This record gives sequence, structure tokens and C-alpha cells, in this order.
Amino acid sequence: MSTSIANSHAALSSAAGTRRRSDRVKLRRGLTFVAMTLVLPGSAQIAAGNPRLGRVALRIWGAVWAGVLLVALLALGWRSAAVSLLTFGPALRVVQAVLIGVGIGWAVLLVDSWRIARPPELARGHRLGFAILNAALVFLVAGGLFASASMISSQRDLMAAVFAGGGDTSSKNGRFNVLLMGGDAGKNRSGLRPDSIMIASIDADTGRTVLFSLPRNMEDVPFPDYSPLHRKFPKGFSCPDGSCMLNAVYTYATQNAALYPGVRNPGAQATKEAVEGATGLEINYWTLIDLKGFRTLVDAVGGITVDINKRVPIGGGSTKISGYIEAGKDVKLDGRHALWFARSRSDSSDYERMARQKCVMSAMLNQLDPVTVLTKFNEIAAASKEIVATDIPTSTIDSLMQLALKAKELPISSVSFVPPLVYPGSPEFGRIHATVRAKIDAAEAADRGEKPAKPVRKAEPSDQTTAAPDPTGTSSSKQPPVNGSTSTTEPTGAASRTPKPGQDTEDLAEVCSAR
Repeated sequence: MSTSIANSHAALSSAAGTRRRSDRVKLRRGLTFVAMTLVLPGSAQIAAGNPRLGRVALRIWGAVWAGVLLVALLALGWRSAAVSLLTFGPALRVVQAVLIGVGIGWAVLLVDSWRIARPPELARGHRLGFAILNAALVFLVAGGLFASASMISSQRDLMAAVFAGGGDTSSKNGRFNVLLMGGDAGKNRSGLRPDSIMIASIDADTGRTVLFSLPRNMEDVPFPDYSPLHRKFPKGFSCPDGSCMLNAVYTYATQNAALYPGVRNPGAQATKEAVEGATGLEINYWTLIDLKGFRTLVDAVGGITVDINKRVPIGGGSTKISGYIEAGKDVKLDGRHALWFARSRSDSSDYERMARQKCVMSAMLNQLDPVTVLTKFNEIAAASKEIVATDIPTSTIDSLMQLALKAKELPISSVSFVPPLVYPGSPEFGRIHATVRAKIDAAEAADRGEKPAKPVRKAEPSDQTTAAPDPTGTSSSKQPPVNGSTSTTEPTGAASRTPKPGQDTEDLAEVCSAR
């Protein structure tokens, strides 16, 4: 009797062991099918499911990897062509469709690999865990590819909305000169006016950059001979009431678009021409960013860190001051506070505001890294679409990106054409031209490892006659004080021409550091 019971227990134990081993084998079989589908979609179907479906999936998978390899080889051997391809709208649409299709197909194959593993035959505990694992993999694989397709869609929309092209792709004396305009279409304003006007002159080989800032209230700005506005204002952009300032050129040309037939953005084109006349530089591209877009962009990249030398009011002018951005070192600013830091005019002059704007630009250039761009691409792209316009073509994006990376490794020199160097109400454009030439010469000398050139010589009368003459025939300023700044009436004497600290610098970082 006892022997019979023992034999029964042994048989039951042996059966249980056999069942456990069978359950483990079935689980390994199912996990193997899932792993095969992850590594080589379609291989599980060839092994144990629908061979025809598996062969189709493998061919598609091979074609996808062939395309990836082709783009990779193109990027290694001809990167500009690869970038052009990946910024071309129809090509991006194809890539987006492929990603969505692969995501759906891969998810279907994962579900099918779970089916051919015959889950009802699995042990009860294995069955639930296997189903959860398979569902998680379907979510991760399909979700990742759908997210990638969303990034491609954002890229395509960005290219279509922003990079319309039309600029001059040829370097000018070995440099690319980009006009940067910050526009403000406020509630109490008629149209959009670029209140921040800067030129980034970038060496086409080294990326070394010089920033030139022009005050928005500069008068009598000359236009080049080829400009339609040169015929309207042969002695410079001037009005009896003093309202014809540099930032009003945009509005004037927009309201008189017939002067620029076939031009997509007459205001930007006219401002470009005015800046060329004022500085003597040939502008390759222009970019206009509105303040709302700037705020969103700063938030998209997670804020910026700047040194603040003087507390800056939040508000002022037509709005009540609601607070202050306090002075300090390494102050982290979100989009709202960065915007007020760049635009605030209360308790400061336009010239201080220009310096703050350059510091914000420098912070954006140095702190925007590839990881941030990748992880927050959709937010950055959405913010970038709020750029009003640019005539940079997609074909130059790669070369400009490379120059931007080089520029990050070098100090950015800067000149602001403000008093006492230049007085907006009666600017000496010959002096501006000479300063621009000297500053660029110094930057190029630094690239050659030479010592900086001598300070800019005082403009000669011959310099003044090469630009638009003062239509009043006098050197006194017609411009009243702006926002609490001191009078812009031009003093006499060589000492008055000495630039203030920070107005002319070889390293913008020195100006933008807490003292």
C-alpha cells in the first residue's frame, strides 16, 4: 500500500516536473519569437507563422535599412546634399509616411509573434506576463516611430513656414552678413517695426563673428543706388517731423509695396537696403523674429542663463512696472523674463537695451546644444515657426550650422553705433563705414594670429561724402532724448568720440558678465 502511494507521488511529481519544463520551453519559444521580431521583423513568421508575410516584412525591413545606409553614406561623403534632402518638403513627407507605415507594420508583427507563440498553451502566470511584455513592446516600438514621424512633420512645417529662400548665397569678401531684426507688433502700434537691428558678420571659413548694432532711432539713413527708396529719398531717409527713423523703413516699404513688385517682404528688403547704406556691408540674408516667438523659443530650450549688472524693470512705458529682474551672476531666465530683459526701456536708454539684446543672443548661441535640440525638437520647431520671415534657403542650412558651431568656440566682438561714437540724430555714415571696416579687419587679423590693428581713425571729410550727406547741412542732432537717456546732441572734440566701455569690445562675453 505504502509502495503504491509512493509510486503515485513520484508519478505526480514527475508529471509536474515535466509540465514545468514544458511551460518553460513554451515561454522561451514565445520570447524567442518576440526577440526575433524585434531584431529582424518577419523572421518569426518565416519560422513558425505565415512565411509569405515574413518574406514581405523582411524585404521592407531590408529596404528601410538600405535607405538609412544610403543617407548615412551621403552624409559622410556629401553632407550638404544629405541636409538638403532632409530639409526638402516632399522628401520629409515620404520619410514621415515610411516611419508611420513601419511603426504600424512592426506593431502588427509583434502581435502576430505573440499569436504564433500560442498563449493559451502557456502557464497561467507566464500567459499574463508574456501579454504585458508584448503590449509594452508594441507601445514602445510604435510610439517611438510615431514620435519620430511627428518630429519629421514639425521639421517639414518649419522648413515650409520659415526657410522660403531668396537670399544671396555668395560670400561677400569672404564673409556672410546676416541682418537680424527683432520685431514688435504691439497693440498700440501701426504695423510691425523692427526695434532691434543687428548685423552678424561671419567669416566664411572660421566662423569668427562681429556684431554691429544700429539704434532704431537713427535718422537720415542712406539707401544704395539700386534701391527703389534711393529715388524717393536721395539724401537719406528723412522727414521734417523727425519720424523717418531706421525702424520706420520697414513700415514705409510695407505701406508702399508697389515700389517692390514681386518682393515677398518689401519691409525686410527695404530695411536690408538701409542697413547696407548705413554700414557699407553687403547683406546676404535677413531674419525677422517677433517678440512672442522669442519668448516661446527661450521656454522651448529650457531658459537661458545670463549675468545681469543692473536690475531691469518688468513693464514700464504704457504698462505698469510689475517687478524687477534683479542683478546677479548666472541668473536663469525663462521666456517671459528673458523677453523683458531684452526689451525693457524703463530706467535705461535704448543703448543699454541694445547691449542687453546682444547678451541674450550670445547666451542663446552658447547654451543651445545638440542634446537640447534633439530632446525638445518639436517645441523648438513650433517656436521657430513664429519667426515672421527669413530669406535663408534650406540649401545653406548645413553650412550656416557649421559656422555657428565654429562661432561658439571663438569670442564674439561687438560694436554699438551709439553715442559718443555715433549720434542717431546726425550720424556720420563715413565714420560708421570706417569703423565697420576696421572691426572686420581686426577680426580677420585675429584669425591670422596677428595683433589687433590700430584704433579706428577719425573719419575724414572724404568718408562723409561717400555716404548720404546730412540733408540739413548741420552736425547738430534733431533727435530728442529717448526714454530718459541723455540728449543726443553731438558734442565737439576728439575726447567725445572715445567709445564707452562695452560699446566696442573684442569679446562680447566681457560685456555680458557681472561686474
